[in-house]
Amino acid sequence: MSTSAHLQHSVQSTNLADILERVLDKGVVIAGDISISLVGIELVSIKIRLLIASVDKAMEMGINWWENDPYLTTRAHTLTDENRDLHERLARLEAQMNPNALPVPANTTPA
Repeated sequence: MSTSAHLQHSVQSTNLADILERVLDKGVVIAGDISISLVGIELVSIKIRLLIASVDKAMEMGINWWENDPYLTTRAHTLTDENRDLHERLARLEAQMNPNALPVPANTTPA
């Protein structure tokens, strides 16, 4: 009796693994919109989009946000530092070219 239960469990695991592999290979999109209205006036609108896919499939679709997310990669920190340094250099060069202009704080972008 325990042997048949073990075999049944093994077959179910294989099927789950196959399903998961197919889902990650092809990708699944779940989308939904929620809106809350009161007396015909929309108060809140929420758009929900969920994509389940493997990293390879996501990259095929042009999705690679994790490559520049500061919480997921050190490269994003480097880009942030480089961007800040470039803004500071630009502000110094602009100040040298136009000494009568008011200085722009380093943490803001000129309009």
